Amino acid sequence: MKKAIVLFLISTICSLAVKAERTDKTSLKQIKRIEVLSLDTINGYTSVYAYPDENLNDLFAEQMDSLYHSWYVQNSYDVNFFENETESSELASLPDSVYIQRLQNIDSFVDLSFNKTVKNFIDLYTQRRQQLTEVILGLSSFYFPIIEEELDKYNLPQELKYMPIIESALNPTARSRANAVGLWQFMYGTGKMYKLDIGTFVDERRDPEKSSAAAARYLNDLYKIYKNWHLVIAAYNCGPGNVNKAIRRAGGARDYWAIYYYLPRETRGYVPAFIAAAYVMNNYQKHNLHPRYPDFPIVTDTIQVRNYVHFTQISETLNIPMAELQSLNPQYRLDIIPAKENKPYTLRLPLEKIAEFIDMEEEVYALRRDTFFPNNEVLVPKERGTYVADVNGKDRIVYTVKSGDNLGYIANRFHVRINDLRYWNNIHRNLIRIGQKVVVYVPAGKGEQYAQSGSVKVTQQASSSAQVSSDGKFVYYTVRSGDSLWSIARRFPGVSNEDIKHLNNISSNTIKPGQKLKIQPKS
Repeated sequence: MKKAIVLFLISTICSLAVKAERTDKTSLKQIKRIEVLSLDTINGYTSVYAYPDENLNDLFAEQMDSLYHSWYVQNSYDVNFFENETESSELASLPDSVYIQRLQNIDSFVDLSFNKTVKNFIDLYTQRRQQLTEVILGLSSFYFPIIEEELDKYNLPQELKYMPIIESALNPTARSRANAVGLWQFMYGTGKMYKLDIGTFVDERRDPEKSSAAAARYLNDLYKIYKNWHLVIAAYNCGPGNVNKAIRRAGGARDYWAIYYYLPRETRGYVPAFIAAAYVMNNYQKHNLHPRYPDFPIVTDTIQVRNYVHFTQISETLNIPMAELQSLNPQYRLDIIPAKENKPYTLRLPLEKIAEFIDMEEEVYALRRDTFFPNNEVLVPKERGTYVADVNGKDRIVYTVKSGDNLGYIANRFHVRINDLRYWNNIHRNLIRIGQKVVVYVPAGKGEQYAQSGSVKVTQQASSSAQVSSDGKFVYYTVRSGDSLWSIARRFPGVSNEDIKHLNNISSNTIKPGQKLKIQPKS
């Protein structure tokens, strides 16, 4: 019954959008039609180039670049490899017939057409953003199984799993300037329509499993309306109302390429970008691309939590880095799981930590209980309360607000909480203005990385937490909250994660705040 109501609402919105559309007096002759510039037939497969040759790469390059600033890249990869990214217009290109043949070889319910716009996106993934594409390939090993399971529940084409690559570059904490959030970039209204919990402590748009389930239901509802996967994908991006307007303006044509020029610019690039993503995910080896896997565990499991718990309690009791907990559980906005006996929430942990959590569950809840939950109550963190991030030892940077910015977007870009931004800058509510200088504190050593992205000035470097031993051969470093072996190794030239692990007899990547690490810098 609920599904029928949702479908009725979507259909009603679509119908109203069409009826509200005034008679379009713009002659079709005034808008250039899709013209056939070239035909390339292989084994009966025909490619039709769409006119004009639009380069819409800028629309989706921003999502990929936002991944660079995400926790995964900053803490799990050597960011120096991004320095080799090229924006050169002189790129090596294969014959069109090769791309066509490879697309033909992909088993897909969704038509994988080929044209110059698709080709431009293939170049973006395989040449202009090679390293970021390799990160996406690595992250797909974690997120695709989650997405595939939800698509399978509704008997949807499995290739729809490539859509989050276009939406968010597989970054579950991504937030657009329009305030779309998560892997699937749900707007607030659509998220609520599909029963996602969006509140002070929890935002299930950032939950890979919950948001994928909601996206599958939405895509299923759209397919009942259009019966055409290209139109479904387009409607997911710009809304069914805009697709219906384009259909009407194109004289009732229900083909994506026929309504192409009547769609918003972003949507014109959306389907070609999807086709290019499908191509790359199935042919990356042929472009000498190699998945770069993240440091956080790929093999994980979930457990139901039925009591208030703060990530710090879990981190310190089970010896799991805070950043790892945050990456595995991005839906908890303030590092608090507001669970109750009658309203449990899901906690995702590395597989080997599940049994340990079960054995030590009471110890986790009891750790500094009065500090985190006074009177056993979940309190919204105050601006000047306990939970405001400590700035001691962090890099202080100044960001200049640009058109389209909001506090949520800035907080997401620098991986800090909105409450901390308000406190640091004495901002009441969410009011900021273009040109305003916003102070942000980021982990030590990260200031210069953020400065490279523009509109950022580093004004203060963090103090060191390292002390040289009396014989001068070793440095002893005190682990701080948010540190990882990778971020520590980067502080000392020539030192790798494995060097630190070997010198300190560490078998895993797990470290905890306050731990002393022995490091031998190399000259």
